[in-house]
Amino acid sequence: MSGTLRAVCNLCYMRGMPTIAWFYGIAIRMYFKDHPPPHFEAVYGEHEANIAIATGEVINGRLPTTAARLVKQWTLAHQAELRSNWERARAKLPLERIAGLDAD
Repeated sequence: MSGTLRAVCNLCYMRGMPTIAWFYGIAIRMYFKDHPPPHFEAVYGEHEANIAIATGEVINGRLPTTAARLVKQWTLAHQAELRSNWERARAKLPLERIAGLDAD
């Protein structure tokens, strides 16, 4: 890995906010230094929400109705991958990309 690429990767790691999926304009991010319960952040335009991995429900913040429905559908279809990424984040390991709804 080149020094520049390593520096960029280290910066993403330090900031702790890699984007693990992107679909229909919704960014899915999981933070390395986050608190339980297992969750991720969904960002759509100016809207942000924390989403429970177990249920796909918004636990904090707000998304427009259609975006919330799409995120819940995606979450329920990818729970195993999300749980694996949550454990990887807790262990400070690189996170895996997850296909979006528009790639399924």
